[in-house]
Amino acid sequence: MSHYYVNDDSLDSKERIIEYTFRGTKVSLYSDLGVFSKDRVDFGTNVLLNNLPDFPRGSRILDVGCGYGIIGIAIAKSCPDVKVDMVDINQRAVELVKKSIEHNKVSNVHVYESNLFAVVNQKYDFVITNPPIRAGKIIVHQIIEDSIMVLNEKGTLWAVIQKKQGAPSFIEKMEEVFGNAEKVCKENGYYVVFSRKN
Repeated sequence: MSHYYVNDDSLDSKERIIEYTFRGTKVSLYSDLGVFSKDRVDFGTNVLLNNLPDFPRGSRILDVGCGYGIIGIAIAKSCPDVKVDMVDINQRAVELVKKSIEHNKVSNVHVYESNLFAVVNQKYDFVITNPPIRAGKIIVHQIIEDSIMVLNEKGTLWAVIQKKQGAPSFIEKMEEVFGNAEKVCKENGYYVVFSRKN
């Protein structure tokens, strides 16, 4: 069985368009087989998007494990005065994001194929992730450990995670790495949490 966090050249292709509205801005996204939540914006991502803070003008934002791009493209299109970078290890996801960036005519967002933070060489004000739970706890916790390295002072890591898929240990890891973690909301077992780099 193929997983969304690996590359599988044998996968068939059945591209489709997914529509989503973020803060009054309509976004159209290309999706396909072999990417996470290929048929719709998943519940956790929707909860995360609906609980993100306002982004000050000039903010730099990194979407880690971006999949087909809903978080990064929605933010970039609705907030044209911020800069968004997106990374994913899945080549197909990255190609879909490139098509969606062009389709939505957004110029303040870029996507890179990367194993987590491997190609990241910038500093950010926000790191945002719906972490790839099925990739395992080591990978998921690595996102927390690496985020603090790429955040500016007072920058924040935002994440959504389901209680039954490891939210307690994820939040504990955030507290260990950042010295703080705050639950913003809990909805149907999903927590939106953030940590601030002091």
